[in-house]
Amino acid sequence: MNYKVVIPAAGQGKRMKAGKNKQFIKLRDIPVIIHTLRVFEQDTWCEEIILVVNQNELEQFQELLSSYHINKVCSLVIGGEERQHSVYNGLKALKNEGIVLIHDGARPFVTRETIHRLVRVASEEKAAVLGVPVKDTMKRVQDGYIIETIERSSLWAIQTPQAFLVPFIKHAHEQAKKQSFLGTDDASLVEQLGERVAIVESDYDNIKLTTPEDLWYAEAILQKREQIK
Repeated sequence: MNYKVVIPAAGQGKRMKAGKNKQFIKLRDIPVIIHTLRVFEQDTWCEEIILVVNQNELEQFQELLSSYHINKVCSLVIGGEERQHSVYNGLKALKNEGIVLIHDGARPFVTRETIHRLVRVASEEKAAVLGVPVKDTMKRVQDGYIIETIERSSLWAIQTPQAFLVPFIKHAHEQAKKQSFLGTDDASLVEQLGERVAIVESDYDNIKLTTPEDLWYAEAILQKREQIK
């Protein structure tokens, strides 16, 4: 069962406070984006990778792909103003068939087994996302005060990859563009059409590197995986 993957990596990640694109931050002397790309490079189900980058960083990405022998990246696409626009630019580089995964470049710890479960569900349901049940008590806050405690058994924290039939997610993006709708993730564009999105349980290691503190968690995950081997 094969798939393609679009990886947006054009954002500057200001919350990381690194003074550069967080994709270039190194974990164990290897850039974050290379950790992420290797997951798909080494997965036999992955046919091709579309990497969406900032125009000013195009040469830097090309050099990394060459240096680390990442061969499945068939297109380097220039990103848009928002992540949603970048993803759409990446989708337009694909043929209108098969399954596509959309995955954050700064989420390097997704496992092959999880990806395969996601792809299987997406092939049946047209749209599926990874997520984990929330652990903490959730409260709605307004003007500095709690106004409601939310029953959490139905709440999930959503991750990437998110998987879709290619024509289905292209249509969702096209409709969002027509309606000037900006979603928080790609699944929200499908929801906007009134369509269902299946949830596939992931694990809590599949974090997105967003703030400096996340780099400590990343190191802990790498240490844990070394001990398991």
